[in-house]
Amino acid sequence: MAQKVILVDDLDLSEGDDVARREFPLLNRTFAIDLSDANHQRLNEALAFLDRILENSREVRQASRSKKAADTSPRLRGYTLTDVREWAREQEVEVPARGKVPDEVIERFIAAHPDAAADDPQPEAEPAADDAAGA
Repeated sequence: MAQKVILVDDLDLSEGDDVARREFPLLNRTFAIDLSDANHQRLNEALAFLDRILENSREVRQASRSKKAADTSPRLRGYTLTDVREWAREQEVEVPARGKVPDEVIERFIAAHPDAAADDPQPEAEPAADDAAGA
C-alpha cells in the first residue's frame, strides 16, 4: 500500500492537493518553498512588485579604502608598509601582519634604506627619546 505524501503550505500551514514545492529566483539565487496555489499567486505578485522596485533603485555600496592609501606612510618615499613588513621579517624583527607598524620598525627601515626618508624628516628629539626609553 503506497503512502500519500501530504505537503503543508509553509506560510499558512494549510494542507491541500494544491500545495507544491515552488522555486523562485531572487537576487541571483534560487529559493524553494511549499505553497498552495493562492499563496504561490501572492508570492508571484510580491516578486513582480520587487522587480519594479529594483528596476527603479540603485545598489548602495560601502566605500572602500584604497589599498595604496592604506599601505603608505607619510614618512616613507617610494616604499609601502608592506615593504617595511617584508624587510622586518627578513631581519627577524617582530612586526604585526596587519594594522599599525610600530614607529621603531619604520625608523629602522628608514635607517637601512636612506632613500626611503621623506623630504620633511621627523624632529630629532622624538627618536632620541625613544632610544633612551628603550635602553
